[in-house]
Amino acid sequence: MPAHRRKPTKISRQERSAQIDAILLYATFGLLMFGPLAFGAVEPWSIYILETGSVLLTLLWLCKQWLDGELTVQWNPLFLPMAGFGALILLQIVLGTTAYRRDTVSGALLYCAYAMLCFLAGQTLLRSSQARKITAILAFYGFAIAAFSLLQGVSPNGKLYWLRRPSMGGAIYGPYVNHNHYAGLMELLMPVTLVLSLTRLTGERERIAAGIAAAIMAVTVFLSGSRGGMIAISIELVLFFLLLLRQGVPLSRHRKGMQFAAVTAFAVVLVASLWWLGGKELTSRVSSIATETHTELSGGMRLSIDRDAFRMFRNKPVLGWGLGTFPTVYPRFRSFYTNFFVNQAHNDYLQLLSEMGLLGFGTMVWFLVVLYRHALRKIGNWMSDVTGAVTLACTLGVTGILVHSLLDFNLQVPANAALYYVLCTIAAAPPLLQRSRKRKPVSTEDNIFPASEVV
Repeated sequence: MPAHRRKPTKISRQERSAQIDAILLYATFGLLMFGPLAFGAVEPWSIYILETGSVLLTLLWLCKQWLDGELTVQWNPLFLPMAGFGALILLQIVLGTTAYRRDTVSGALLYCAYAMLCFLAGQTLLRSSQARKITAILAFYGFAIAAFSLLQGVSPNGKLYWLRRPSMGGAIYGPYVNHNHYAGLMELLMPVTLVLSLTRLTGERERIAAGIAAAIMAVTVFLSGSRGGMIAISIELVLFFLLLLRQGVPLSRHRKGMQFAAVTAFAVVLVASLWWLGGKELTSRVSSIATETHTELSGGMRLSIDRDAFRMFRNKPVLGWGLGTFPTVYPRFRSFYTNFFVNQAHNDYLQLLSEMGLLGFGTMVWFLVVLYRHALRKIGNWMSDVTGAVTLACTLGVTGILVHSLLDFNLQVPANAALYYVLCTIAAAPPLLQRSRKRKPVSTEDNIFPASEVV
């Protein structure tokens, strides 16, 4: 009788633990999806929700460990460089090397939120079945934002969601005040649908739908007018199709036909949408890249800011001026006159150098080396392997942002930065767990099947 009572209790605990795991997984990605909808999470209220939500979810994870009676941590190779970066920030605060302590503490809290979201994603996204669901959610989410942005672009009124006018103006596209940051979001999400359209992990209709969705998401980047986004998304597409051409897996005639259909659907929707919706405005925007970029940069904008940021770095080359202090320190080094408040360097690499010095920049290089070394090992069989497909999608998105970071500051926008770091964590994570499902033995006269297969 006592044994009979203990068994339901044990099952109840397992079920409760599984339910908490599911809550943590979907709440973590829900928080990531909240950021872009809240104008990129750049305002105090949205930053507060992002940080508070991360803390509450981490506390829930700790409660789960207590209920389970053991502490289980899934290791990720990126945790070491992330911890190194955190130690440098702490060093700036403790040693008082930061130019403005309050900004550095505020930036440190935001990076703690990123770290907690990465940790939670690493602890909860463990199985291929979970990855399939999250991939489908992100694909639909990205397409929904792109469709909304497309509709808003056709009938704009200068307001976010047609309701709120930005206090300092901006080049609105979708839920973002800055069209470059919208492009950054699509650079992260578009590869998810693109890879999904050419894997063998979904049905034929789903693959074609994913190809069309990916094309629409790419179209909106061009229609947003973000030239950095155009370059980054083009590089993502080129890298993906080069990988597709080099794929050495033999395909049946049916598989090749479906692959061709998905690629054709993507290309037709992309070209037709650009021609129909972009028209002369898009042509003018693309053709003006050389002249407009020259005017913006040599006229005292981005190139001058970059030179000034490099001078900032040369004045404090080891530990930098302090995380988050660029807007405070930059006026001392500004070499041109402007009525605008320059709050970012428009180059994430130079801003990192000026704020964190060579030690911080070296930590970033360490982070990227570890990321690509672990990610590239897993993408070989991406067409039929969930781990490979997820890793490839994350790696392409991360690569696009890294390219765009040469021209803009997507990693200073909390919504984009949080999603970027989580995708990095997923790309570098150990292979996803797969469940073995037993099958009934089949006579060798009819065919040969293994006793079990991985699903």
